[in-house]
Amino acid sequence: MKNAAAAIVVFSVLTGGALVRPLPGFSLQYVIPGAAVNPLQPKWQAMERDILRSLRDFRGDLGLVVKDLSSGLTMVHDADKPFPSASMVKLPVMVACFKAAEEGRISVNELIKMTMADKARGSGSLRAEPSGTPVTVEKLIELMITSSDNTAANMLIDLLGYDYLGMTFKELGMEHTNLSRKMMDFRSRRNGIENYTTPRDMADLLEKIYRGTCVNADISARGLEILKAQRVNDRIPRYLPRKVVVAHKTGLENKVCHDAGIIFTPKGDVLVSIFTEGDTGSIIAKRMIARIAARVYNVYK
Repeated sequence: MKNAAAAIVVFSVLTGGALVRPLPGFSLQYVIPGAAVNPLQPKWQAMERDILRSLRDFRGDLGLVVKDLSSGLTMVHDADKPFPSASMVKLPVMVACFKAAEEGRISVNELIKMTMADKARGSGSLRAEPSGTPVTVEKLIELMITSSDNTAANMLIDLLGYDYLGMTFKELGMEHTNLSRKMMDFRSRRNGIENYTTPRDMADLLEKIYRGTCVNADISARGLEILKAQRVNDRIPRYLPRKVVVAHKTGLENKVCHDAGIIFTPKGDVLVSIFTEGDTGSIIAKRMIARIAARVYNVYK
């Protein structure tokens, strides 16, 4: 009895029961009172081992959340580590825009004229348009997400203001996410002013969008539709079959490379939030994210 009592340590609660992990010298056990063992568990455990093994060779920091949205099976690794958010912050900015529209603060049909000062380097094509070009708020939201347009993002940040955006982030439960500077404002970054978030914050927001509880069902549905139209597909979807639908948002900046989204499969939908930081280079970081996503997808094949 002494050995048996020492063998069992409860680590996390799964749907219908508890994951029980033994001390060294004992085999792994799953105790699920009154329920059959989740058929995904053997594949899920193998996936976890493979991913953790691959992280040993990654020269940089990597945080992730992987969650089966039906059973609740979850894998986390450095999920609460703060990372410079890069363009990931555009995801809660999108939600804030739709929320502000419902509150009557703004209208998605409002036309905003782009000025020379609005134009930001990096991703997006809006900056190539002539100064004075009118763009609707709805179009700015779409460009900010689907092509990660920095000019569109900065125009929306100006429209809503830092105070409203910060307040909304907190209301969304994103306690570790902030917006302190605009996109491509490297002067502020050099002065220590940075935007941060965590893999878990973005995963939680995506799950709310998926379940229709991000502010409300309408905002969640609109957000999910835009995320499914993502055009930057060199990370999570990279090694997946073309027919697989992925709703996601990427982030890329000096020394950081992220992607977070939901992979839709006939055998279940799975959330993947992967953040990287370090000197490994964006090419290697993108491939690492893509390989992890492909390994996750293999569980559902």
